[in-house]
Amino acid sequence: MKISSAFPSEYLRASDLMGREVTATIKNVVLEEVGREREERPVLYFRGKEKGLVLNKTNANTIAALFGDDTDDWTGGEVTLFEAQVEYQGKMTPSIRVKRAGPPKAAAKREIPPAVTSPPAADLDSDDIPF
Repeated sequence: MKISSAFPSEYLRASDLMGREVTATIKNVVLEEVGREREERPVLYFRGKEKGLVLNKTNANTIAALFGDDTDDWTGGEVTLFEAQVEYQGKMTPSIRVKRAGPPKAAAKREIPPAVTSPPAADLDSDDIPF
């Protein structure tokens, strides 16, 4: 059993990314009461995903730099979520950060496929990330 599954979260956590970068399309931003203090914070929701990302100042400012100050203008924007180690209350802890979504990966054109020396890793796409 994974201990993270014993304490499920309503919101996206770094462990939900499973160590991968995930590109997602913004559906909307909603103000919600979160945390023990029930503080009102913006929560970013994505198309086709259940969990929202509670925005901290760093991520909110990053997205505002990409799509503008008005969260209504963020709808349809694509961002890439990734795990980063950040200092929180004096300790290093995993956190989610956002960045501009890169261009789609171009298919490599090869006449002869490369030799495979080890079994290929299973290819997972963003739909396989359980959030």
